[in-house]
Amino acid sequence: MLYKTPICSLLGIKYPVIQGGMAWIGTCELASAVSEAGGLGIIGSGHARPEWLREQVRRMRELTDNPFAVNLMVVSPFLKDNLRMIIEERVPVVTFGAGNAGGYIPMLKESGIKVMPVVSAVALAIRMERLGVDAVIAEGMESGGHIGDTATFPLIPQIVDAVKVPVIAAGGIADGRGLAAAMALGAQAVQMGTRFVCSTECIAHINYKEQIVQARDRSTSVTGATTGHPVRCLTNRFSREFSALEKSGASMEEMEDLGKGRMHSGVISGDIEQGSLMAGQVAGLIKDIKPVKTIIEDIIEEAGSVIKKISSASCQEVAP
Repeated sequence: MLYKTPICSLLGIKYPVIQGGMAWIGTCELASAVSEAGGLGIIGSGHARPEWLREQVRRMRELTDNPFAVNLMVVSPFLKDNLRMIIEERVPVVTFGAGNAGGYIPMLKESGIKVMPVVSAVALAIRMERLGVDAVIAEGMESGGHIGDTATFPLIPQIVDAVKVPVIAAGGIADGRGLAAAMALGAQAVQMGTRFVCSTECIAHINYKEQIVQARDRSTSVTGATTGHPVRCLTNRFSREFSALEKSGASMEEMEDLGKGRMHSGVISGDIEQGSLMAGQVAGLIKDIKPVKTIIEDIIEEAGSVIKKISSASCQEVAP
């Protein structure tokens, strides 16, 4: 049996499983299914306006009475407006991504909102703890979307050793083995994005989901390193074109123009060649599309079995 961790009590959830806050597809349909199944569902705001986000929050409360969160991108032009809306709507938990959220944490904490920023380095985790965050989401470079420089396995234990707040592991996790491994490294929960894309409740286009199911271990690549915002996606015609443009020494404006609208084109419209299909390296592990409830139950059952197997194993003495 996999027992509750302190993060479960902190967030009021049954299982230590958190959904990634994915722009365009982290809607109330997916988030409510995750929360109803015992995890923490997250509405991904991306660059959305506060009117859209407010509607999502209110619909979320119609779909579930369980805790949920909203993910905010620090680089969003509507960040401050969305922050005000979140405080007005008394959203219980906020996660941050794509930047340093330090300047926005006090106003949320003063409103009684739990804050869990995504961090990709030990120094940032320490700084966030000093600002009073409730937990940190330590994300390795295996993840889909915007990534840092350090892989998950080296990153998690270093952050666990550096801070006292709970650590949530993200990047390269899609099954119970990943959850068990993260807990062995000291994490109290895991956050998954790519696995939840391939759920029946996710509004992502079926073409996008099927590309993940068909993916192999080397089906993703990273572009945009020269922009300061590297992104991991499934390799396709667009990613190769972007990479070629980047290597040619193109300006930031040229690369931004090439990338405009590509995420919506890929994940919502289903253009698998010219769209941006964000996905983690763990895509090669995902072989099916199934309900969120089944995904979470399978992960918890497998993690429990793995932990039990490890704890009952005995080392054989090796003769010199």
